[in-house]
Amino acid sequence: MRVDDRNNIGPAAPETGRTQETQKLDRASTASSGTQDSGGDRVEFSSSLGRLAQAISADGAERASRVQTLATAYQAGRYQPDSQATSQGMIAEAVAASHE
Repeated sequence: MRVDDRNNIGPAAPETGRTQETQKLDRASTASSGTQDSGGDRVEFSSSLGRLAQAISADGAERASRVQTLATAYQAGRYQPDSQATSQGMIAEAVAASHE
């Protein structure tokens, strides 16, 4: 992640160039080894992130399948929506959103 502070009066121009060189070297070593030993900030992603991404992807595929099924039923004239369940779902969603 790069943060540019345009109001920073920081180091002189030669030092700025040196900082950029160091960042390039750090990125190169991080890319090859997967870690950073310079004592700076470091981010590690756990396997939980991978599982979360898979769950989101699976949810998206499941949702797309459900939408396709509903579209087919609607086009065939077989879709009978449950107005009570729809209204309850809308209210529950609105209540949950108001508590965020």
